[in-house]
Amino acid sequence: MTATDSAMPQSASATGPKVFFPTSAESIKDNIIHHLMSFQGRDPERSGATDIYKALAYTLRDIMVEKWIQTQKTFYAKKKKRVYYLSLEFLIGRSLENSLINLGIFDEVTKAIGDLGYDMDEIREHEEDAALGNGGLGRLAACFMDSIATLKIPAYGYGIHYEYGLFFQQLIDGYQVETPDNWLRYGTPWEFERRMPVFSVHFYGRVSSYLDENGCYRAKWIDTKDVMAIPCDMMIPGFRNNHVINMRLWTARASRELDLGFFSRGDYIGAVESKVSSETISKVLYPPDHNLAGQELRLKQQYFFVAATFQDIMRRYLKNNSTFDNFSDAVAVQLNDTHPSIAIPELMRLLLDIEGLGWEKAWDICTKTFAYTNHTLMPEALEKWTVELLGKVLPRHLEIIYEINQRFLDMVALQYPGDTNKMRKMSIIEEGPIKKVRMANLAIVGSHSVNGVAELHTRLLKDRLFPHFNAFYPGKFNSKTNGITPRRWLLMANRGLADLITRSIGPGWITDLSQLQGIEEFADDSGFRVSWRDVKKSNKARLAQYIEHHCRIRVNPETMFDVQVKRIHEYKRQLLNALHVIHLYHRLIREPERNLAPRTMIFAGKAAPSYWKAKLIIKLITSIGDVVNNDPRIAGRLQVTFLPNYNVSQAEMIMPAADLSEQISTAGTEASGTGNMKFALNGALTIGTLDGANIEILEEVGRENIFIFGMTTEEAEYERLNVSRTPWEICQANPDIMQIIDAIRNGAFSRGNTGLFQPLVDSLLDPHDPYLLMADLQSYIACQQKVNDVFLDEEAWTRMAIMNVARMGKFSTDRTIREYAKEIWGVPVE
Repeated sequence: MTATDSAMPQSASATGPKVFFPTSAESIKDNIIHHLMSFQGRDPERSGATDIYKALAYTLRDIMVEKWIQTQKTFYAKKKKRVYYLSLEFLIGRSLENSLINLGIFDEVTKAIGDLGYDMDEIREHEEDAALGNGGLGRLAACFMDSIATLKIPAYGYGIHYEYGLFFQQLIDGYQVETPDNWLRYGTPWEFERRMPVFSVHFYGRVSSYLDENGCYRAKWIDTKDVMAIPCDMMIPGFRNNHVINMRLWTARASRELDLGFFSRGDYIGAVESKVSSETISKVLYPPDHNLAGQELRLKQQYFFVAATFQDIMRRYLKNNSTFDNFSDAVAVQLNDTHPSIAIPELMRLLLDIEGLGWEKAWDICTKTFAYTNHTLMPEALEKWTVELLGKVLPRHLEIIYEINQRFLDMVALQYPGDTNKMRKMSIIEEGPIKKVRMANLAIVGSHSVNGVAELHTRLLKDRLFPHFNAFYPGKFNSKTNGITPRRWLLMANRGLADLITRSIGPGWITDLSQLQGIEEFADDSGFRVSWRDVKKSNKARLAQYIEHHCRIRVNPETMFDVQVKRIHEYKRQLLNALHVIHLYHRLIREPERNLAPRTMIFAGKAAPSYWKAKLIIKLITSIGDVVNNDPRIAGRLQVTFLPNYNVSQAEMIMPAADLSEQISTAGTEASGTGNMKFALNGALTIGTLDGANIEILEEVGRENIFIFGMTTEEAEYERLNVSRTPWEICQANPDIMQIIDAIRNGAFSRGNTGLFQPLVDSLLDPHDPYLLMADLQSYIACQQKVNDVFLDEEAWTRMAIMNVARMGKFSTDRTIREYAKEIWGVPVE
């Protein structure tokens, strides 16, 4: 297929005459000029790169919306079942280059931009990352959207149109400092803000009950405060298939621009405050929830987008249906973690209170409609709301949840008579001094499918987190191992490697990643290995330039790029990596003649603003860098850099350049991980624990092509309970480890301030450290020595890297989405 194949004819209706949107370089250039003048009011001769970027984005949006209209008409004409993917995050990154590649017009646009006197790389840098997500949850949702569009699944993504992202991270004197991430300050050309449909979303108020004409209990939710939900659509193109879907993201607006009731009382300030309060709902991603106001805003965000989404679902369904007999045959709803699980009582409310259905029929529809994806093994991360808060914000929903729970517990009591302990653990309501609603339990009870995101994760969900539910609902729990889209994470992010692979085995791997197996036969081809290394060196040189520009550190691309980039959290164990860096530093000083591979340690990631220990870990890493990078005895053999404000665009540069991928979470804590897949797909070798999807990567690439260390999940669980060796005993038995701890404790990396990192030392030496850093440290250091020895053998390292890429076929979201479609959603895949 050529780049111009995407200029396929589009029909004016599902069966009507075909029309064309011209996509030659000349027509694209003309459209760019048109948008410069008509959309931006700019003189083409006086425009700058930012103007050209926006005009190009509008041009691509024109192409995509035509295909989207045709896609929607096809959905209606063929009466296809629709899938609704509800996620509080969609971490899509930048849209320009991905759209060009999927539309198949990259070369034409590059020529058009060149004819206008600009370079494509320069234009690309004028796009802001869309701050619609934070970490792996949102990035997975974005990859899913790409695969759903590529596989032509009739689906929509639904979420919130955040005005501000999590935060913009700066490093000042080595400390993380948060500033607002106002990614929409200049608007974005990629979205359509719709004037309809607009929906009213209710909060607060009270419930009034009555008996209907049949003597059945009915409820009305009255005296509410209302917020309007405005839809913004962003187009997602499939790969060269003329199929475009949309994410619909909701913006909160006051129910009236200003409430005139305040004016009648002469309270203009009150009118403005009411408007601002309403619109706060979609202002910021993940407001701090360490206080009641933050918790209330989080709950309102979740209900806001769920309520708007279900009004939209109902609007679409009722176009062609007069009853709800076929609802679950026409609608599948996937809940991406517990955040949208308030959708379950919301659908019940709509069916009971608005549509007048009876409880049994409504509940049957509900459970056949919903499916729930769990993303965490941390009990503390399973969302709970106090009964008091939920009753205040959503009084009718609390009533419905109590009814769901009572009927569910009646069923449990029938199966396990007299087992009050089991009933207490399975109850949706957590009893205690402060009663809480367990949203994960609600999601399990109200869904027909509950899936984990890796084989180990799913097993632990069944055996450790929800064993009673697994026994009560045989067959409901299932595994859908995460993946990544190869279009963004190889074809776009690593053009050099993608071109080498395509020249060797053809382009089929782009939509069938299992075809990468074809490059295995080139693993022993010396010419292919040289080309492979040339690609890696080019990627490393590019990243080195970026590091020098943003961190003022000049790194050597000939060194091993040892990379750990992800959210900063104790269970992800960036601190373990830092301990190894100190160990390497000590070895280089103590044994300068040792043949140790020179390394550049690259860290990136954000810590939650209130997570002080994670922020202290960032400070430790940057402080280690200050010492190591300025020690003349090291002479560039070890360097440490922390890249600020990690985001998708940064990841697209880092991952193709990495030699070693650090996936070192405590066994049994990471649900899956997808960074591990991105690194491996780009030819980095993994050093990791037997955690999350690392296990499945090991199974695919072979133990000889990966570096595994540390305890298994079972061993880690045993160690927490029994503490076979305390951290202090480990230090006493190993002088090298004692030296590491002493260096931190004695102020070697804090300019003599012995108290600065003492909290980290205390946690390391705590016999009950849940993340078991000291217990795994010796194994980690030994494994890193193996990494060193293999890296010094250039041919062996290259061969292992090739084998990793060749065996990554399983980890495409195309495979994941096919499994969801077939086994959960019940929709065919073309």
